[in-house]
Amino acid sequence: MNAPAAYLTKDLIHAAFAAAQNAYAPYSNFHVGAALLSADGQLFTGCNIENAAFSPSNCAERTAFFQAICQGVRDFQKIVIVCYYNTSQPQFCTPCGVCLQVMSEFCKDDFEIITAKSPEEYRSYTLKDLLPQAFLFEPKKE
Repeated sequence: MNAPAAYLTKDLIHAAFAAAQNAYAPYSNFHVGAALLSADGQLFTGCNIENAAFSPSNCAERTAFFQAICQGVRDFQKIVIVCYYNTSQPQFCTPCGVCLQVMSEFCKDDFEIITAKSPEEYRSYTLKDLLPQAFLFEPKKE
């Protein structure tokens, strides 16, 4: 979806909480929402989507990235992630390793990752902070 010219961090946190309301989490009851901001100011949201087989499940962060990528967006500023069990108090949660690896495919080391409990209480990291040694594909030289 298109975004206004500038988003404040608190606006992104509100968008992530709204996305978490759509989470499909009947097995873990762990609801996650993500709000991804592209370099050109577009906002993409995502929620976690579980599956009984677990392996086909998809995290909120990847859902947001995959929506953006499907629309041709490849340059990103930051992502906000919120999470909570059932309707309990939100807690800080950082992206899983798979999500961090996806981020490393499309984002620079200084890409900002924000985890939030509320618009007033959040923590900020860089991709390099959370994934100091991303996997890189380097073809074998013969």
